[in-house]
Amino acid sequence: QVQLKESGGGSVQPGGSLRLSCAAAGNRFTPGAMSWYRQAPDKQRELVASITIDGTTNYANSVKGRFNISRNKLRNTVYLQMDSLKPEDTAVYYCSFVIRSNNYWGEGTQVTVSS
Repeated sequence: QVQLKESGGGSVQPGGSLRLSCAAAGNRFTPGAMSWYRQAPDKQRELVASITIDGTTNYANSVKGRFNISRNKLRNTVYLQMDSLKPEDTAVYYCSFVIRSNNYWGEGTQVTVSS
C-alpha cells in the first residue's frame, strides 16, 4: 500500500523560507507527475507546483519566482523550496503522486506565515 508523508511545515515570519518534503513508502514504481497542492481555510484546494518524470515544472502564478519544486527519482521524493513567504501562503500543503495511473495523496502539513 502506497503512503505519502509530508514533512517540513511550520511557522515562519513573512519573507522567510521553508522546505517541504514528501516521500512515498510502500512504492517500488517510479512516480509520474509529482505535485504540491494547498488549501487555505474556507478556500478550495489549489495546485501550487508540479513536476513530471522528465523534470518539466509548472507553477501557480502566485508562487512563480518564489517557490521551486524538485524531485529525487531514486528516493521517490519531491521537495518544495518556498522562499519570500507571504501571509497568503498560509495553508495546509499536500503532496500528490501519480503512480501507475493512480493518484495518491499525503495527509498534509501546515504552513503558517505570520508576524
